[in-house]
Amino acid sequence: MNTFAKRFPHRATRWQLRTTALDLPRRPLLMGIVNVTPDSFSDGGKFLDPSAAIEHGLQLAAEGADLLDVGGESTRPYSNPIADEEELRRVLPVVRALCRQAKRPVSIDTSKAAVARAALDEGAEVINDITGLIGDPEMLEVARASQAAVVAMHIQGTPQSMQDDPRYADVLGEVLSHLRDCREALIAAGIAPERICLDPGIGFGKTHAHNLALLANCYRFHEPGCPILVGHSRKGYIGKVLADKSADPLPGTIGVSCGLASQGVQILRVHDVAPVRQALLLFEAVADACEDRWR
Repeated sequence: MNTFAKRFPHRATRWQLRTTALDLPRRPLLMGIVNVTPDSFSDGGKFLDPSAAIEHGLQLAAEGADLLDVGGESTRPYSNPIADEEELRRVLPVVRALCRQAKRPVSIDTSKAAVARAALDEGAEVINDITGLIGDPEMLEVARASQAAVVAMHIQGTPQSMQDDPRYADVLGEVLSHLRDCREALIAAGIAPERICLDPGIGFGKTHAHNLALLANCYRFHEPGCPILVGHSRKGYIGKVLADKSADPLPGTIGVSCGLASQGVQILRVHDVAPVRQALLLFEAVADACEDRWR
């Protein structure tokens, strides 16, 4: 067993999707973000037109994205929910086209069972649900019946309330306990354990200090034995660390990506696939050389 494997003995090395499986090597896989929304915090409105969103998704795939995550409803703080029909109108043409053209597994970022079901019918492989599949009482059955892979995220509150006054006695322990419980509940509902991925929910009901504590200790989330997905890209903690809210968030995203790679995190959900991938390739090359020296 190499040094990396010894450090993370519970780290998952494979994720079963709906019709295929992903090996999870040392270098994190990249989930490219396709926001088909007018109001997402970072790129809202840029890809609201389906043709622009499809082109963007295909570009992310060409840049090396391992998965594509399509979402039609913003979950930024204080965002307003939208009707099922509007979310379907936004995402279905994009999911349909990317499933046929991108040659990458497609994930649907939704907490609505009707949207997930329709996206899976178009060929999506993954349900990525910020509520941990409990926001819609029909979502668990959609996941179970379809045998889709699922990403279950931790959130305190809802997007409308999560940043009002998030509090924890022990943020790391509480988030880890929640994710363990979520995994057990999903298995009890009929979701195969090899299909479950867990997300600590950076920015979802957390203060700046909470976010940094979670990012610095993501290796702990290997304990349940599921793949870890982290969505850290372009988020507000970067400007706070730099004491400059106007700073370009890309260098910060890259720096944290390398930090997460050093902790064995398997999947990074990012906006900027090409530069993050390049940084991770160099990080991997240097890390491997160091491990060879220390072995």
